[in-house]
Amino acid sequence: MILPYCVYILQSKKDLLLYHGFTTNIEQRLKNHNAGGTKSTSKRMPLQLIFCEYYLSRKDAMRREKYFKTTQGKRMLKLMLPNTLKEIKYPIS
Repeated sequence: MILPYCVYILQSKKDLLLYHGFTTNIEQRLKNHNAGGTKSTSKRMPLQLIFCEYYLSRKDAMRREKYFKTTQGKRMLKLMLPNTLKEIKYPIS
């Protein structure tokens, strides 16, 4: 079974900041971001995918995306991805 909903995190190679989102087609969504098709990331290109999780439920995916945008969710990402964040030179404070 293929899970349809992907919660993803992109990093801007321009300013090193992270962007959180969810989609049903991660390849197409990444292409859209890097083509300037998303207002919130159009000035932050290029973007690279650094993390994704898949869900069966759309509501669960939306809740997880919202969580990653909170202070607690950002702390959790630092615990979950310490090596990735170090490798991409994400400014951890």
